[in-house]
Amino acid sequence: MCGIVAAVAERDVVPLLIDGLKRLEYRGYDSAGLAFIDAGSALVRERSVGKVAALAEALHDGHAGRTGIAHTRWATHGRPSEANAHPHLSTQRIAVVHNGIIENYQQIKQALEADGYAFDSQTDTEIIGHLIHKALRSHESMLAALRAAIAQLEGSYSLAVLDAERPDRVWGVRQGSPLVIGVGVGEHFLASDAAALVPLTQQMIYLEDGDIAEVTRTAIEITDADGQPMKRPTRISSIPADSADRGDFRHFMLKEIHEQPAAIAATLDGYLEGAEILPGMDPEILSRVRAIHILACGTSYHAGMVARYWIEALAGIPVMVEIASEYRYREPAVPEGTLMLAISQSGETADTLAALELASDRRYVGRLGICNVPESAITRICDHVLMTRAGLEIGVASTKAFTTQLTVLLLLSAALARQNGLDAGRLREVIDSLGEVVQQAREVLALDPHIARIAAGIADKSHALFLGRGPEFPIALEGALKLKEVSYIHAEGYAAGELKHGPLALVDEDLPVIVSASSNHLLEKLKSNLQEVQARGGQVFVFADRNVTLDSSDGIEVMHLPIKHTVASPILQVLPLQLLAYHVGVLRGTDVDQPRNLAKSVTVE
Repeated sequence: MCGIVAAVAERDVVPLLIDGLKRLEYRGYDSAGLAFIDAGSALVRERSVGKVAALAEALHDGHAGRTGIAHTRWATHGRPSEANAHPHLSTQRIAVVHNGIIENYQQIKQALEADGYAFDSQTDTEIIGHLIHKALRSHESMLAALRAAIAQLEGSYSLAVLDAERPDRVWGVRQGSPLVIGVGVGEHFLASDAAALVPLTQQMIYLEDGDIAEVTRTAIEITDADGQPMKRPTRISSIPADSADRGDFRHFMLKEIHEQPAAIAATLDGYLEGAEILPGMDPEILSRVRAIHILACGTSYHAGMVARYWIEALAGIPVMVEIASEYRYREPAVPEGTLMLAISQSGETADTLAALELASDRRYVGRLGICNVPESAITRICDHVLMTRAGLEIGVASTKAFTTQLTVLLLLSAALARQNGLDAGRLREVIDSLGEVVQQAREVLALDPHIARIAAGIADKSHALFLGRGPEFPIALEGALKLKEVSYIHAEGYAAGELKHGPLALVDEDLPVIVSASSNHLLEKLKSNLQEVQARGGQVFVFADRNVTLDSSDGIEVMHLPIKHTVASPILQVLPLQLLAYHVGVLRGTDVDQPRNLAKSVTVE
């Protein structure tokens, strides 16, 4: 969602801030701004609606400073506008940028207005600068003023703060929203995402909830939630400095789709060593698992739904898959021996983190996280973590993160199955199927030009229906999500067996029906569903494995994928659906990397 960058240096930080914001564009935003202390110790602010490029153009020649903060905003309180863009000021002294949501801002705003403070925006953020300014009346140090101010806030937030009367430093505050310090030589930085800082430094300090950091060129001082000085460890970021380079690809989304064979191979490396599955995973924990609760949001939720089919079929363990935002507001029954499994690409998904916190008070045997970002909040909260190793994913619509999540989930399913006594021959089949995925993924992606042709027949439609049976049902859900995310076509995913229970009413010649088909025991039933669509004039597009006995004819176009049906098939079946969504989005002229209204990491409720 929103992005923060801040810097204190001997050199001009304005171009560093702009470059950092550009590296955070993938998170999604609608406006951008920065504030810095100029050579005369004056606080200067520039803001613009739209892309960071517009902000860069608005900066005048001679704009320079050695201390500054910057922000990309994704609108929550107040429409996208220059007035609502960050930073927000209190007088010409305090400047604040903020990620998160302040839940009690209306009450605080009324009190501040009664005290004489004026407001220029519709945001919840503007109260923070005024609270700090007011606290400085009775507190000599900025640290004390910050503590007094944030003590009044309810919600989640990370902050970067400038004080024109202390022009050689910035302050960072974390509470429920990520914030990292970049450690340089004679210069230091703050950001909401390490990706913004990797061209400047690979050394990162990850703040914890309640931390306040005071950052100068030569020093970093951190106090924890109790006000005690704290030394947080410095870690080396694994994000390559050139990770935001599209290379020869037109869009990051297409690049990341084609990176999936390498990402899956990287994920398998170290987690599958000969007969060893998930080395390092405590077998004692696995032996205690009698049930599993999977919590996730969006694409990660669909990965969890696929995992339910795998775990129950292979290991015989009952699985409940739930949207994290629903779980956290009900009272779930937790049977004895239940493992909580949380899945998040970013490791900072607000609802998933909140659900994990709740789980600590419930009778789970442990909390296992699956995540793509080292040092994210989920890796610190969970008792055990399995990393997906997809590398930085820039495109908002997740692709390689999803297939690497599925890869880890199938490995986990195999490990649980072996613990529960799965036949050695069947277990070998599972492992062999994973071993074939990388090469088969390359072969499926080679069909890109043919899938682009199919996309041309869908790009002018207003609605689409995706169908699947068994493990292909959640793949249908994911295919529909991808299409709606990047093309803005209304799309729904359904279990094919539910066709007669409502969706069939939508079928006509203007509704494309996209189907994933496997040569399994449900194939004949799926064929019956397709006949129901054809009989009503629907246009059917089928992506089938090579052994599916189905040919193209009037009203149905079949693309046979160069794969055979195995337990790992869902990992491969989603690839053509990703490419289809991409090409439809491009044909419709949308911004496939940064779809409207969406953010990469949903760090607020």
